[in-house]
Amino acid sequence: MSDNTYTYNEVYDASLNYFNGDSLAAGVFVGKYALKDLQGNYYELTPDDMHYRLASEFARIEKKYPNSMKEKEIYNLFKDFKYIVPQGSPMSGIGNNYQIQSISNCFVIESPQDSYAGILHADQQQVQIMKRRGGVGFDISNIRPRGQTCENAARTTDGIEVFMDRFSNSCREVAQGGRRGALMLSISVHHPQVMDFIKIKRDLTRVTGANISVRVTDEFMEAVKHGQRYQQRWPVDSVDPEILDDSVYANEVWDALIEGAHASAEPGVLFWDTAKKMTPSDIYEEEGFGSTSTNPCGEIILSPGDSCRLMLINLPSFVKNPFGTGASFDWGKYASVIKKAQRLMDDMIDLEIEQVRRIL
Repeated sequence: MSDNTYTYNEVYDASLNYFNGDSLAAGVFVGKYALKDLQGNYYELTPDDMHYRLASEFARIEKKYPNSMKEKEIYNLFKDFKYIVPQGSPMSGIGNNYQIQSISNCFVIESPQDSYAGILHADQQQVQIMKRRGGVGFDISNIRPRGQTCENAARTTDGIEVFMDRFSNSCREVAQGGRRGALMLSISVHHPQVMDFIKIKRDLTRVTGANISVRVTDEFMEAVKHGQRYQQRWPVDSVDPEILDDSVYANEVWDALIEGAHASAEPGVLFWDTAKKMTPSDIYEEEGFGSTSTNPCGEIILSPGDSCRLMLINLPSFVKNPFGTGASFDWGKYASVIKKAQRLMDDMIDLEIEQVRRIL
């Protein structure tokens, strides 16, 4: 890292030239990834400086292991975003001594327990993660439906909607200062308030700080297929639920989901039984590693306390003679880079452990 410092305008102009006049790319780099201190002084002029920072840190970890990759080799994989691109939090956090943040991109936390203490605990967990740059997802199917009796002074529950607003507002609060937080709230299609969940964001002033998705089961989809009623229950996974309603037609819920998807792309639909069958960690569900929700954009389902660190392979870089009659894919180069990328992903776990220790 250079000892030189730069202004915003200097970094923007240099990055604009680096990106061949692409103002969006230059703005994103300056706003999110260029290294700067708390006083706003920049230490990186272009993404090339960032790539040297990343390569240096990965090479430091590599030295701990046999057959280590050298800094120059790693840098050449990152240079010009050609072959390997660490995503988001890794680009911002690795080698950044000016900010205490996670280099994991997204987390799933435990579903809130059905109590105010449990709900406040989930709220505290999400803001502590978000303030360190992590996105958060969790399932709210544990929260009892509106109007049910409870032993506090109110005697009845408010249900899921008021707490959806709470979690959404917390996400918006922690995201002040130009960076938006990321939150996913999911719910089982068998929860008695699933229709309220589906429709809540049709009021454009509510739950504006979260994405929402419904976990649909094979049981529900079979009822949709055959035009049948299906079971809404709470607790949703109980064989002897406290609340049971067999009167709702599955197609009514499905139609509401489709209407929401066309109107505003929400809620999302998670085909939950299929996802759990295809997720390796779910073979360890009895040991506590069963998936419960997804990261904020829904790409990966995770167990509570699990996180994802993102890195991509730039596939167009392996196409030889693109758009020509002799275009082909360089499978040999691709295989070589894939192996190195997986090694760097392993190194990133070591880097994240260091960050967790700094946070603690």
